[in-house]
Amino acid sequence: MLALRLARGSAPLALCRRLLLACAAAGVGFLLLAALAHATAHPGGGRDSVLRLAWCLVPLAATVQLAVAVARADPAARPRSGLDVAGMGPARMPVLAAASTAVAGLLGSVLALAVFLHLRGDIAGLPFDGAAAAALAGDRPLPVGAALTLLTVVPATAAVASALALRRPPPRPRPEPAPPPPDDPAEPARAQPPVPPPAGLPWGTAMTTGGIALCAYAGNGTAAAPTEGWLPVAGTLAGVAPGVVGGWLLIAAGIVLAAPGLVHLCGRLLCGGRPGVLRLLAGRALQEEARRLGCPLGALCAAAAALLAALELDGLREFGPLGALGAAVVVVCAAGTVATVADEARAHRRSATAALLRLGAPRGLLRTAALLRAGTLVAVLLPVTVLAAHLIALPAGR
Repeated sequence: MLALRLARGSAPLALCRRLLLACAAAGVGFLLLAALAHATAHPGGGRDSVLRLAWCLVPLAATVQLAVAVARADPAARPRSGLDVAGMGPARMPVLAAASTAVAGLLGSVLALAVFLHLRGDIAGLPFDGAAAAALAGDRPLPVGAALTLLTVVPATAAVASALALRRPPPRPRPEPAPPPPDDPAEPARAQPPVPPPAGLPWGTAMTTGGIALCAYAGNGTAAAPTEGWLPVAGTLAGVAPGVVGGWLLIAAGIVLAAPGLVHLCGRLLCGGRPGVLRLLAGRALQEEARRLGCPLGALCAAAAALLAALELDGLREFGPLGALGAAVVVVCAAGTVATVADEARAHRRSATAALLRLGAPRGLLRTAALLRAGTLVAVLLPVTVLAAHLIALPAGR
């Protein structure tokens, strides 16, 4: 009940985030139910059914990432005095975030079930009833237990991931550094340390290189047997060796892992040389936000690269409606995660922005610094996305 009351009293932006999460959960739930319907209609087609179920893991991962970002950016998940009086201290905030996420996921699952039954023809009296009865096995009974089990996958996974993401370990006491001798003119002035860079850039580069090598090695082997065009794994990837698909996954994972280091590198480039106030503001902000903003940006780059590669391969002709739905869920969730994390970073900078305004900094300077940060990220990550798209499409020989 507390989660419902907090959701009802949330700001419009927070409600829009939860609505986006519910829509993403509905898309993943519909894909899971469609995979169940195919398995029901084809009892002997184990390989195709497994491929359809495996494709649902990609939109599920994107939805879970969005759920974690929404839970972190939700003002209700932050400790407040009123919640402390009610007994909801910082230790119980992960439980509250998990409950709020589960409510949004369950809403999406109910919507997915209603649309699925309507398109199968089980719910009549509305427009388009039974429009996809042939594709969704409308002539066969649907296993109720299996359907309900699949519909609980998205809310449960998103809720657990949100609770784990908001668990904060107790802060460790840091030893205070010993002050320098007061009267020592030979002691040089100690400068402020720079923000430490994330350690994922070399590992991400190595993983991407390994993915490229695996694609080159597996692309010369025996291709997989073509299957019917229904999803990307069954249509667009027909005739592509399984090792090539593994190389693509390594490339995507390497981009996500290396993205925080790339964002930090963008900040270092802006602060290089003799930076002015504008470059210093933009560069320092990017260095501080590299760990928070890097992985969502990397996921968006990987999703955009996969979409560009699919367009280059066959122009989405063989994706089909369910494959297009899965691709749309992945892209929308990745973009929504980036927007949510960017708004969370802006909220964390609110006190520093207020201090700069009190010191007389013009608002135009802050807006220009934000535009400079965005332009630098686009200038660095856009070529990475285009290069990854070409590398993904290269083993297909087109």
